[in-house]
Amino acid sequence: MAKGYTPKLIPWLYDFMLWLMSIMVDCFFREVHPRGSWRIPKRGAVLFVAAPHANQFVDPLILMRILRTEAKRRVSTVIAAKSMARKFVGTASGWFGAIPVGRALDLAKPGTGTIYLPRPSEDPLLLKGFGTNFEKQATKAGLIILPTINGQTATADVAEILGPEEIRLKKAFQGEDAIKQLTGLDKIPEESSYTLADGFKGTRFKTAPKVDQSKAFDAVFHSLDQGGCVCIFPEGGSHDRTELLPLKPGVAIMALGALAANPNSDLKIICCGMNYFHAHKFRSRAVVEFSAPIEVPPELVELYRSGERREATRQLLEIIYNGLLAVTITTPDYDSLMLIQAVRRLYKPKGKKLPLPTIVELNRRLAQGYKQYHDDPRIVNLRKNILKYNGQLWMLGVRDHQVEYANLSTPVVIFTLLYRLAKIAVLALGTLPGLILFAPIFIAAKVISIRKSREALAASTVKLQGRDVIATWKLLVALGMTPLVYTFDVCVLAYWNYRNHVQGFVPTWVPLWLLVIGGYTFFIMITFAALRIGETGMDILKSLRPLVLCLNPTQSNTFVKLRKTREHLSMEVTEVINTLGPSMFEDFELTRLVADPFRTGALQEPESPVDSPTHSRTNSYTLQKASTNGEDGDLDAPTAAHGQLPRNESFHDLSNLGIFASRPASRSRSRAASRNGTFASLNAMTTKENLEEVSKRIRGAMHERGIERSRRRSEGSWEFAEHGEASGKQSPVPGDSKKDA
Repeated sequence: MAKGYTPKLIPWLYDFMLWLMSIMVDCFFREVHPRGSWRIPKRGAVLFVAAPHANQFVDPLILMRILRTEAKRRVSTVIAAKSMARKFVGTASGWFGAIPVGRALDLAKPGTGTIYLPRPSEDPLLLKGFGTNFEKQATKAGLIILPTINGQTATADVAEILGPEEIRLKKAFQGEDAIKQLTGLDKIPEESSYTLADGFKGTRFKTAPKVDQSKAFDAVFHSLDQGGCVCIFPEGGSHDRTELLPLKPGVAIMALGALAANPNSDLKIICCGMNYFHAHKFRSRAVVEFSAPIEVPPELVELYRSGERREATRQLLEIIYNGLLAVTITTPDYDSLMLIQAVRRLYKPKGKKLPLPTIVELNRRLAQGYKQYHDDPRIVNLRKNILKYNGQLWMLGVRDHQVEYANLSTPVVIFTLLYRLAKIAVLALGTLPGLILFAPIFIAAKVISIRKSREALAASTVKLQGRDVIATWKLLVALGMTPLVYTFDVCVLAYWNYRNHVQGFVPTWVPLWLLVIGGYTFFIMITFAALRIGETGMDILKSLRPLVLCLNPTQSNTFVKLRKTREHLSMEVTEVINTLGPSMFEDFELTRLVADPFRTGALQEPESPVDSPTHSRTNSYTLQKASTNGEDGDLDAPTAAHGQLPRNESFHDLSNLGIFASRPASRSRSRAASRNGTFASLNAMTTKENLEEVSKRIRGAMHERGIERSRRRSEGSWEFAEHGEASGKQSPVPGDSKKDA
């Protein structure tokens, strides 16, 4: 790649390939919802920073599709040179205008001998070896890489090579595991001075050379200087962790370098949160959230120009990291993530279907609260009870939303069970032809993706289970095999027509070319119909087990006891959130995402904005029109309301879905609804002082209204309840009078 390299992005080819890939993505995911896409600038240089990188080649495809449909912008993605070297991936990435960048870890090689720290407490930068030859194996500014422990790999930069068995590092190895590896100690002593373990002979290691990134940076600078868009995943590679990996400094260098070369480029940085629910599973869901544009502080650009590049990079990297935290859900481990999702399900009112973006925001707030209060005795006790509840769900083989089935009478359970069995039989007839036709692709995709995930896990230093490559390989296998399978089936059809005109069903006057076109069309239609019908059938199939468990409605039934346990946990979760929430969020009552289910007026929708400036206008409509397919980790979970069974076996979704779309129309353009409304008067205000004054008044009025409404709810709930009982009429909802309007 020569200096001044320009990504070869051909607009029409970019759009065609993106449309083709989007078909596969839409078939794999049940829903991909953009949140905050109205924040994306329609013109000018933009650096998109996306994380976590949980789905190898699928992440950039989803992001490119959203940017093209929502903001009408094309983007060049920074891709690993190792991936670019693959024939198919490299060719397709080139059509998308990808920018290859080398990674030192991709070039890592096992070193001969072993290494250790001779004086770990006195001189942690001095590294020695047994049987090594650093003069040939290592390079200045290269990497020394330790073996992986618990999914973590420690690395250090080489500052100076002192001899074949001695080098000096730029920074000491960090982490207790790394020190144990290099000293042989089972436990690091608390005293400041300590030495190696007796008889320790060092640990194995790898070396990686310094990679020249100047050509990649030149390509990025050129694209941004022309007002284009560049996307980078700053974690350095895909992974399946629940927290963000340390960000590589390259993203900050790209922004600072572009502004240092052209201060008038008006570069904006937008953080993109890639929030998946079981990213590796077929028909899962995702929410891609965009932050407000970040402007690089001018003082950091000046600091970068003056030669203090390391400090300027560090400060900007911290700003970007905080921006990513605001649009992603990060937890210390997988168990904590499962706990947070369980708390959110218990906190949600019965019969309420939350939009997918609201689920993501609620999970994020719960994660923030858990991080701050995880040592609180109430949280510790709640965690213990919820984990026990989740264990009972697992033992029974049911999901949280299905616990409500235990409230049904035996005749209703029997009738519903027979009714759903009949529906499954009908749906199976519609699914079977497409399932048989596509079975070779399903089997091959599963086998190959599992094998590739194991290979990726063995070669990686950050992956836990290698799930981040599963969806990618499923799509690649399907993309490669689908044309072959359809062609084979069309050939069989043509031969059958040649022998006996398909048992006489095809007229003799039908030409071969028309039969071929009709065959391809027919096979595509039946496989797509099988996908949609089979999806509904699987939702029904998952609901049969809890119905069988409900056939014994006595109080001794474990399933019935579990329902009571859930009700108690739901009240406990709500009490803890209502107690600790205001201490963490000052505007807790004003910005509620979920109304308190145990308070009068709980059915009233919160007024806080969630997705866009006009979300408060569209929130209730979205809640009413949301699909019945469920939410997060139980994303196929239906909702129950007023003691009735969820309509998860309903056929209504099949008639409302587009041909190649599995996500609802974006609400990110809903700002247009307010152009001629109340906010139109703000267009006449041009001075900054007026806008700030109006914003201050609006915020103050909203805050006062929220406090007043909360006060009326808490003080008037019992009064309204008593009045309703005395009059025999339904109690009015506080805050719903004409006076409030």
